[in-house]
Amino acid sequence: MELYIKKMTETYATEILNWNYPAPYDFYNNKLSKEALEELLGNTYFAVTDQNELLIGFYCIGETAQVPKGNEFGVYENECVDLGLGVRPNLTGKGFGSEFFKFILERILESINFSTLRLTVAKFNKRAIRLYKNFGFKVENEFYTERAEFITMVRGKNLTPGII
Repeated sequence: MELYIKKMTETYATEILNWNYPAPYDFYNNKLSKEALEELLGNTYFAVTDQNELLIGFYCIGETAQVPKGNEFGVYENECVDLGLGVRPNLTGKGFGSEFFKFILERILESINFSTLRLTVAKFNKRAIRLYKNFGFKVENEFYTERAEFITMVRGKNLTPGII
């Protein structure tokens, strides 16, 4: 599958906000609202499509990739580039995550000047944590919100995507 980065559009954002993940990943489900659309369209979100223009997933960088409550725990004090991502629900758990994540990491390594990348992931999401560890990310901090426990994971720029 060939992957491409596209500008986030209202069509892509609407589709993402209507994605429905099965339990326990339904934690990541969103509600389509004006505010949610503005969030996806007004920040550093990018759509990822395949060669047929089918929306495969998305990613975001910067503060929009952070869980705001983490600031109360000081987990975002170190200077890093934060990264968030999501994959179309029917592609999760099928071994596609490595290809998708490697593609995003390669684009970021090509286009952004940083020394450390940081991800925030729900602690129950063992599939994602395993994937990130396979790409050289290490657990840095833990914090909790009313909805879930989270961890932050970091990785230096000097590591090649897909190589530990």
